[in-house]
Amino acid sequence: MQREPIKLLEAKGKKHLTKSEIKEREQSEVKAESDNIIAPDYLMAEQKKEFDQIANELKRIDIMSNLDCDALARYIIAKDNYIKFCKIVDSLPAEWEMINAIDAATKIQDRAYKQCQSAAKELGLTISSRCKLVVPKKEEPKQNKFRVMGSG
Repeated sequence: MQREPIKLLEAKGKKHLTKSEIKEREQSEVKAESDNIIAPDYLMAEQKKEFDQIANELKRIDIMSNLDCDALARYIIAKDNYIKFCKIVDSLPAEWEMINAIDAATKIQDRAYKQCQSAAKELGLTISSRCKLVVPKKEEPKQNKFRVMGSG
């Protein structure tokens, strides 16, 4: 089961935790800064508006960070491309040559997207991959129970 940030669980209202459980969860969550969330320059004006709308919603539930800007931008670009391809496919005559060309192009695009997404997940650059991370607790060094007091 995928681990969700405590703020997201609270926003959903689906999990009832004690104050100590909430504190423990908050301390074990990986936190990234969220003080510089801006739409990347490579987005078009309309895409930047959508970026800001979605980013504001994600910030509201405390799960968007500076690291997520490119991931959100890729989502918006992929969604726009999907909509464009839907329109193209709807307007095409059923000519196999054209369909095959579109199929080949989308396969290449899909491969590039999957490589980018895979690298982002490995680096903890997606919200879901960071939710799976847990900050390791510092363990106290084990004391030698056979050590004699006063000897080093």
